[in-house]
Amino acid sequence: MSIAVDIVVNTWLLFLKAAPWLLLGLVIAASIRAFVPQARIAGWLGGRGAWPTVKAALIGAPLPLCSCSVIPVAVGLHRSGASRASTTSFLIATPETGADSVGASYALLGPFFTVVRPAAAITSAVITGLASHLMPASRRSPTHSAGCCEKSRVKDDCCAPSPAQTTDPTDCCNEPSAHRSAGAAATRGVAPATADTSASAGCCASRDTPPGVGARLADGLHYAITRILDEFGLWLLVGLVVAGVTLSVVPPQTLATYGSGFTAMLIMLAISVPLYVCATQSTPIATALLAAGMSPGAVLVFLLAGPATNLATIGAVRQEFGSVFASFYLGCMSACALAFGLATDAAVAAFGIDLATGVDADHAVMPLWLSLPSAVLLIAISIRPVRAPLLRWLKPA
Repeated sequence: MSIAVDIVVNTWLLFLKAAPWLLLGLVIAASIRAFVPQARIAGWLGGRGAWPTVKAALIGAPLPLCSCSVIPVAVGLHRSGASRASTTSFLIATPETGADSVGASYALLGPFFTVVRPAAAITSAVITGLASHLMPASRRSPTHSAGCCEKSRVKDDCCAPSPAQTTDPTDCCNEPSAHRSAGAAATRGVAPATADTSASAGCCASRDTPPGVGARLADGLHYAITRILDEFGLWLLVGLVVAGVTLSVVPPQTLATYGSGFTAMLIMLAISVPLYVCATQSTPIATALLAAGMSPGAVLVFLLAGPATNLATIGAVRQEFGSVFASFYLGCMSACALAFGLATDAAVAAFGIDLATGVDADHAVMPLWLSLPSAVLLIAISIRPVRAPLLRWLKPA
């Protein structure tokens, strides 16, 4: 079989694995958009203190979201009022560990990795999130993180008569007033209880919140498809293609030949960026690497960097926060992974820890009856002419 065919097959198989989780992430993002007020999210995960960043890591760690499905959730949280530091912490902790991957770690990697892996993931997330405060504020459009109506730094009222705002169906001024008023209050530093949400004073308050659970969820799904999927979808595609190329050219089994030490960790770090793996999927690969003789520290670098630094995630961070912050994110996360890798090798050597493992390469394979329809649906909602009837149904004019 030619290398080109291998690349196509591996890319398609990765897409099949990712599609159900990506759809789950979009649904979660839509639900947050529909049912959780922006002011409440800003209260939970906003601000510059350490506690919101720690909370974001602790909230994300047990969630069974993979590298692709966490992206729409994290983007949705940020645009609903979560701070950049909290969003970063959530984006790292969630794909690196989870309730499902902890069980897989115990079964395949033993009790040592079952403890070290989530501890390192949460700590790395908090460190990177807190360190993000040292970075200058993003120069990207404030609509990505500010309240609904902060179109620019000098323009307070997004609902001033404007043709662009009255005709664009995805514009912030066409969102439910409950979200708009809460987001505007959080952005301007006004407590939600004191923010004026009346028709005369509320930002864009001329439209009512959609009544009922179904209408709210439909509005959230419309937002998730047109505002979140459209923006990071291209980066997700690029990441999957590069991962397919990497798997075809450098199979994970060959990485074990590099053994141990700092050089092996650097190699694992370099291969983790183009290689798309989620926490559960990376566990059997890590088991095979460990059984083949790679050091525990190098394996931990792979487990930490693989889910959190793949190209799809880096692309989403760049799209949301800018290129400079994306470089910072990659550098800080890489430094944390290497530091924990070195500490793990030192601890194993100092205490003589036994790392007996079993190998189960077929662990957690997504059933075809779920992955194939999910892939078809994801492709359909990514193509604008195909999805147009669905969008009209979700949000009638």
